[in-house]
Amino acid sequence: MAQAKSQQANTQQAKTQFGYRRHPDQDRSGRSPAEHAVVVVGAGPVGLSLAIDLAQRGQRVVLLDDADRIGEGSRAICFSKRSLEYWDRLGVGDRMVEKGVVWSVGRIFHGDSQLYQFNLLPEDGHKRPAFINLQQYYAEAYLVDRINDLPEIDLRWRNKVTALEQRNDSVALTIETPEGAYRVHAQYVIACDGARSTLRQMVGADFAGQVFEDQFLIADVKMTAEFPTERWFWFDPPFHAGRSALLHRQPDDIWRIDLQLNRYADPVVEKKPENVRPRIARMLGHDNFEFEWISLYKFQCRRMDRFIHGRVLFAGDSAHQVSPFGARGANSGLEDAENLAWKLDRVLRGASPTRLLESYHVERSKAADENIRESTRSTDFMAPNTSQEARLRKAVLSLAKETEFGKRMVNGGRLSVPCSYDTPLSSPDVDAWRGGPQPGCSMLDAPIAADVGGQAYLTDAFREGGTEFTLLSFRNGAAIETLDGVKDIRIGAGGLADPASLVARRYDAEPGSTYLLRPDGYVAARFRHPTRAGLSAALSRAQGLN
Repeated sequence: MAQAKSQQANTQQAKTQFGYRRHPDQDRSGRSPAEHAVVVVGAGPVGLSLAIDLAQRGQRVVLLDDADRIGEGSRAICFSKRSLEYWDRLGVGDRMVEKGVVWSVGRIFHGDSQLYQFNLLPEDGHKRPAFINLQQYYAEAYLVDRINDLPEIDLRWRNKVTALEQRNDSVALTIETPEGAYRVHAQYVIACDGARSTLRQMVGADFAGQVFEDQFLIADVKMTAEFPTERWFWFDPPFHAGRSALLHRQPDDIWRIDLQLNRYADPVVEKKPENVRPRIARMLGHDNFEFEWISLYKFQCRRMDRFIHGRVLFAGDSAHQVSPFGARGANSGLEDAENLAWKLDRVLRGASPTRLLESYHVERSKAADENIRESTRSTDFMAPNTSQEARLRKAVLSLAKETEFGKRMVNGGRLSVPCSYDTPLSSPDVDAWRGGPQPGCSMLDAPIAADVGGQAYLTDAFREGGTEFTLLSFRNGAAIETLDGVKDIRIGAGGLADPASLVARRYDAEPGSTYLLRPDGYVAARFRHPTRAGLSAALSRAQGLN
């Protein structure tokens, strides 16, 4: 059982430092190194979540981090509905939402005039909000607390991987600690060690993509303000002429402010508080605030060519990078974790062949390409590189004041949405579907109620009773085939009630309609007229068995 105990401080930074502990693996001098099934490198949100997911499936995990603390700046702050639903399955969703700042409305300004506003979750009937804002150090602290409850996870602080050797059936790691180096062997190593991943260098891989030259200043400031809990984005605001700006609220009266700088700005000079303060004061119209964190960054939209190198798999920022506008970085990394965990678990248990892991690379590299494409478009619009791009932006912003199609062309960082995977049709079912999530898309939430009463949500029913494949079926008197070893969620007669008919509506359900859901909540197949043969074929395909 991991011994680190997070201590949420009363300060807004909630910094927590963990003590180094010597491990018995370090006392195997003269003997062969310890053997482990999975070693995860990097205790950020992605590595922590992935370790928890694997542990809840019964896998023992060694989790290494070269630091001994969390809470260095807020970093990622914007977590999506999809991420919150994943964290619900990991047992930490309630804590995230209770502490986080809930929001769904954004506003886009040009100068001092509002161009338009949007609502990312305009309809009711979802357990989780469109987004919360929550400092990354809080998210990490809650995940570490959850790890402390899971004896399957061995979390080792101040353990730095310094060498990696691929073998036919394992990976040999050399790990440096304050008391010297030791070695372990792992069947699989998962690199979640961030954008500057040393493991990426060790396997000889690199990023391909684009680095944008314009720089952006991040300032987290503590203040009391009357701004609504919304995302505000400005093009060419009066307080920062010719550039862009962003404002987000965080817990503890902390506000995130992003200001675009020119590409030639000196980072050392720009980060000095005495130089940042006048910029923020012009924006706010007052000087009554305190700095919590100041940083400078450039946009990077890059990824590895392959996310799998032998028995080393890459997830999160170690595999791909995007600009922070659009909240695509951390949320995409968490989707990596949930995609990989169930597949690796099946391979380790011998329930699926190793080729199932290849689908992790195929699906998540497609997601990375999608995020990079959207992020690049946002960056090109916010920071035009050519006079032609600048003229286009000027024309679009002018059109947006008067036309709906002009508003749709404005790009101030389009927010993260779950990727849709390319999933082969799994059935000869030719009945038309007017709606509902297609194969390869994420499941939709909706309110449900058991026959005995009580409010719940479809994502709750999906989470309960195991972590394997699930049949979501709409009975209404129709006979529906089931599969051995597959969880069954029944809507209608003899099952869960659909009090607002939102489940049926969102899944375009007719009597007999059935969805096969993967362990990560993605649709593997759907049927108007399911048969055991059709369901079995779809299940085998999703499990990598044929």
